[in-house]
Amino acid sequence: MSTLFDLTGKVAVITGSTKGIGRSIAEEFARAGARVVISSRKADACEKVAGELQAQGLEAMPIPCHVGDKAQLQNLVDTTINTWGKIDILVCNAATNPVYGPTANVSDEAFDKIMATNVKGTFWLCNMVIPQMTRLGGGSIVLLSSIAGIRASANIGVYGMSKAAEAGLARNLALEYGPQNIRVNSIAPGLIRTDFAQALLDDPDRLTRVEQSLPLRRVGEPVDIAGVALFLASSAGAYVTGQTIVADGGDTIT
Repeated sequence: MSTLFDLTGKVAVITGSTKGIGRSIAEEFARAGARVVISSRKADACEKVAGELQAQGLEAMPIPCHVGDKAQLQNLVDTTINTWGKIDILVCNAATNPVYGPTANVSDEAFDKIMATNVKGTFWLCNMVIPQMTRLGGGSIVLLSSIAGIRASANIGVYGMSKAAEAGLARNLALEYGPQNIRVNSIAPGLIRTDFAQALLDDPDRLTRVEQSLPLRRVGEPVDIAGVALFLASSAGAYVTGQTIVADGGDTIT
């Protein structure tokens, strides 16, 4: 059997990994052999998910962290390294979007919260992890962007701006650290069956219209994005860096 997707011996930190896309990524990484750090703001949620993975015979460790808090991010990195010795893979999935509507209606407070969590926190965490990846001789970083960062939106414009910034960060870090064998990519998911899309998922008529507009005729599942993340984190994606991989069921080609 091919070992291209084998993560045995790797340590992976996945932020926002107690539900949705982040949890699915953690599950698939663990099944591929990685030791995974389960992280989100709530300690009880982290412990629950880590315990469920451990019950399956997989290696998981809970470390709660608010990605907008620099000290908590440093603790996430330090605790992982002190416990497991290294970080081979970083997935920055945690994000926020507290507003829905025109950009003119976004308060300064909401704007700062979106940018601090989605952009600055990701920037901080990458810079904390990269030096030890350099010492390891390489690593893989995956940032969760969005198709909202590729095309305009009348309702989540500032969120889209933050996701465009994450894709830009991936390109620049890939250029800077490619010589150290550190690959940095982003994923731009389309509509995925998560809490973020709950309002749409709860409206059968609207959901049907959306699904019929997609070339694949379905909403994506979290595991659809986990598969892309596994490709980028593993040897299968060894020659891919600085890219934004769109996984949207064909949404952006229509």
